[in-house]
Amino acid sequence: MKTYRYAERMSLVKPSAIRELLKLGADPDVISFGGGYPDPDLFPLEKLSFVFEQVIKEQGKSALQYTISEGLSELRLKLIERMKRVGVTCGLENLFLLQGSQQGLDLVAKMFLNKGDIVITENPTFLGALVAFNPYEPQYATVSMDKEGMDMDKLETVLKANPNAKFIYTVPTFHNPTGITMSRCRRKRLVELANAYDVIILEDDPYREIRYEGEQLPSIKSFDTEGRVIHLGSFSKILCPGLRLGWVVAEKELAEKLCLLKMAADTQNSTLNMYAVNSFIELYDIDEHITHIRKIYKDKKDLMLETLRVALPQSVRYTNPEGGLFTWLTFPDGVDTTRLMKERVLPEAKVAYVPGSTFFPVKEEVNHCRLNFSYMSKENIVRGVTAFGRILKEYC
Repeated sequence: MKTYRYAERMSLVKPSAIRELLKLGADPDVISFGGGYPDPDLFPLEKLSFVFEQVIKEQGKSALQYTISEGLSELRLKLIERMKRVGVTCGLENLFLLQGSQQGLDLVAKMFLNKGDIVITENPTFLGALVAFNPYEPQYATVSMDKEGMDMDKLETVLKANPNAKFIYTVPTFHNPTGITMSRCRRKRLVELANAYDVIILEDDPYREIRYEGEQLPSIKSFDTEGRVIHLGSFSKILCPGLRLGWVVAEKELAEKLCLLKMAADTQNSTLNMYAVNSFIELYDIDEHITHIRKIYKDKKDLMLETLRVALPQSVRYTNPEGGLFTWLTFPDGVDTTRLMKERVLPEAKVAYVPGSTFFPVKEEVNHCRLNFSYMSKENIVRGVTAFGRILKEYC
């Protein structure tokens, strides 16, 4: 009988219970609030079609060829200019392109983590980050959140208890899964603590430009005085995810080492896609496009929250994010949202969501779930939340 001698780390690469549950929602009759998908009706299809055609006609020999691992210089220069808007000054030596910001999570973990090393995260944290980190066999130390994001006093306590922690991972703006945004003063304090305790910060910031209200906050990287903040950004939410284009900004030494790891992983991003996005930004106003999608998503968010207010029992709480794609629901103690979805919500209401338990790196909390409001139509938002609410009024 054939035996596959996997590396030990493969014991940590497992199908998520959430992934398996969401397969049940593949039925087209199911209203899914589960994924973090943007609305495909907002993809600028005609403009992208024109851009790809022009790039192939006019620059095809270059656009279909290999290029440097760092990515197309012209596009990186445009991103350097955009980073100035959030207070970050950087050069080509600091910024290179990724296969979406998800690749950055893997590369940073690969660069820093040995088995048993400590990663500090918010509690809860982005499930995709845990999926990226887990194969490198870290241990997690978590920090609770309030309405201003990660609690800095509790973070300092965790840092004192874990003096050799490798990095602090945070989604500071429209946090996934909770939708909470870290305040300006806490961003500054986070860098001060990182300096004091000699630890790296990994700032995952893919939702920053999807803001509906409130003040645009500077990047955590803008407060970096010692070159210890690694910033990740993405085109997935502001243009379209299928292009698989993100970027990293880091101190020169860190950027060089990360780029060597990227070269080993995939050599480079798609040259064609980089040329196309560069041309899109030159030919069209991407900020106008972002303004348009913000308006649509704000309307959807407002509709979902109003429907939640009407449909849900008062014992269920939910966040009201200033931007991003998600709201986070908290149920009374004793409610297991995984079991609830499997036994009642999917079969009876034909509604899917992401149960909250696997967003917790250390101790699972089962009485939460994440709802996405960007993907579904307004009609399905009302239908789905209303059907969900009918079950919850019996259940809670």
